[in-house]
Amino acid sequence: MPISFSHIPANWKQPLYWVEVDSSKAGLPVATTRSLVVGIQLTTPLSTAAVNVPIPIASQAAADNAFGQGSHLANMFKAYLANNWANEVWGLPVAEGSNAATGTITVLTAATAAGTIDLYIGGANVPVAVAASDTTTTIATAISAAINLNKDLPVTSTPSGAIVTVTCKFKGTVGNDILMSDNYYGALGGENMPGGVTISYVQLSGGAGDPSFATAISNLGEQEFEYVAFPFTDSTSLLAWETQFGFSDTGRWGFIRQLFGHIFSAKRDTYANLLAFGQTRNCPQLSVLGVEATSPTPVYEWCAAYTAKASRALSNDPARPLQTLLLEGILPAKGQSRFLLSELNALSTSGIATQRTPGGNNVPMIARETTTYVRNLYGNSDDAYEVVTTLATLAKILRNQRQAITSKFPRHKLADDGTRFGAGQAIVTPKIIKAELVAQYRVDEFNGLVENGKAFKDNLIVERDPNDVNRINVLYPPDLVNQLRIFAVLAQFRLQFNRGVDTVIAA
Repeated sequence: MPISFSHIPANWKQPLYWVEVDSSKAGLPVATTRSLVVGIQLTTPLSTAAVNVPIPIASQAAADNAFGQGSHLANMFKAYLANNWANEVWGLPVAEGSNAATGTITVLTAATAAGTIDLYIGGANVPVAVAASDTTTTIATAISAAINLNKDLPVTSTPSGAIVTVTCKFKGTVGNDILMSDNYYGALGGENMPGGVTISYVQLSGGAGDPSFATAISNLGEQEFEYVAFPFTDSTSLLAWETQFGFSDTGRWGFIRQLFGHIFSAKRDTYANLLAFGQTRNCPQLSVLGVEATSPTPVYEWCAAYTAKASRALSNDPARPLQTLLLEGILPAKGQSRFLLSELNALSTSGIATQRTPGGNNVPMIARETTTYVRNLYGNSDDAYEVVTTLATLAKILRNQRQAITSKFPRHKLADDGTRFGAGQAIVTPKIIKAELVAQYRVDEFNGLVENGKAFKDNLIVERDPNDVNRINVLYPPDLVNQLRIFAVLAQFRLQFNRGVDTVIAA
């Protein structure tokens, strides 16, 4: 009986037609590259989700209901869904810290003309109408009312005379990142302070406490989350997630779990401080986007937008660079405060992902999706995992390979090359497996994930383990396709060709 059946017994005697279905040659790899957004929920009864338990989210209304309208996590979803509404996304709510951040808005002078104060809190516009006769107390009361009316804001407010006290809705250090300002677009954008009115700000501060992530990470179990929006950049929090997604036996990139995945974050700071921060991390799976200190948008929304655009693009093609993808709904720092190209270049070499805002549209875009990995185990410079696309591409081809092997050889016998066995037998040899790996590589090459198929075949090694006759060992050397990131031109111009000289040189 040369053909290997899985279900029809060899001693079956009953007539006539019996069939078993085998899908091993038909299936194609389909990976669920879902995203996970991690953030703080409001305390009950303002939220309904269980803390530290991931749940799927399909809309902003669902996020508001689950995590509390105006919460840290709900506002992260606002930024995420503005940039990616198509891919599957889950939310992981964590508990708030110990103290809420507070700040003040002080109306210094009364109005002499009617107008509108275009207040900005956490990057969100809060228009406040002012009459020509309004006193400082009247204006402060109107400001507080406008803030409290907008339930999506991450803050509440209380007026007292000409001073408005602003309090973050959620406790923790993340509240210190919420900036307040006015007239972001200025006179050219139609935003002018009403006549006579002047305002001063004491930015939010005093927020204390970062979440503990041990339970949240444990509750992820073995679910695959390919792209994680993680806005916390303190060393303790980052280390916990770097370990979870690392190459160790217990990590998601380790050989036991094979779940893969990437962590995206963002950090607001000065150029010098971001350079220093980049030297404190060295994780291939972590990409931290550097943000100017004066951007009105909270860094946690930058993080969510970055993750959203990355997940949308990499799900379509993990090998394409993310450069030029716009971060919708994010307000960049004003022109004079943006990083210079020389500074962006230095940040890229220090393990910080970069963004820039092309002139004219005021919407920031991803410049280079750098990871924090910059050195090897001996502390020497190393670019093996310099950009996000490297591991994203590798994850894709490893999943393709795993699907091919597990589908086509799930219950096969193993024999040496040259063994004469009947057609249809569920037997493989090292050469058969090598041919399958080469065939799969050709498919990946056709799909633009790898290159140099001949070199791959020449360097691929498939052999039986000398100490375990039931084991195959493979040295798999893929040549990952690269990206067009630099187009350098030497413009060697002439005012007029010297036909005699240039003709002789050309000849």
